[in-house]
Amino acid sequence: MSMNLSKKTLADVDVKGKRVLMRVDFNVPQDKTGAITNNQRIVGAIPTITKALEAGAKAVILMSHLGRPDGKPNAKMSLKPVADRLGELLGKPVTFLADCVGAETEAACAAPADGSVIVLENLRFHVEEEGKGVNHVEGCPLKKCGEGCTPFKPSEAE
Repeated sequence: MSMNLSKKTLADVDVKGKRVLMRVDFNVPQDKTGAITNNQRIVGAIPTITKALEAGAKAVILMSHLGRPDGKPNAKMSLKPVADRLGELLGKPVTFLADCVGAETEAACAAPADGSVIVLENLRFHVEEEGKGVNHVEGCPLKKCGEGCTPFKPSEAE
């Protein structure tokens, strides 16, 4: 039995003038003070980020997790130090957004400056990313999107 594992790569997609949302692995080791002790995962993402920018992407928006904050914000697991290090390594400003969802994040990502690199806050600050589910008022666990999900907002689909 053979599987068809052919996937499109960045080289197969026209990103000129578009915002590129990229899931990256920035789950980097840190010491007790929060300093990054090995930036290999950040360095590993740079060729893809650079390729998108060189292909004319309007912006590259990066999302990742860091650690296991149990679905709650935890300053020790913020991606802010990662964004700062990425900016140093790229030699250009990197915008850090203090959340990965919400009106403020959506507004910042809707019309970024050309050539922007944006890092969203830790996805695992939200319980839905943890995959554990939460009990809503109705008592139903939320693990994944079902029929009741709202469709993507038009600005997110562009």
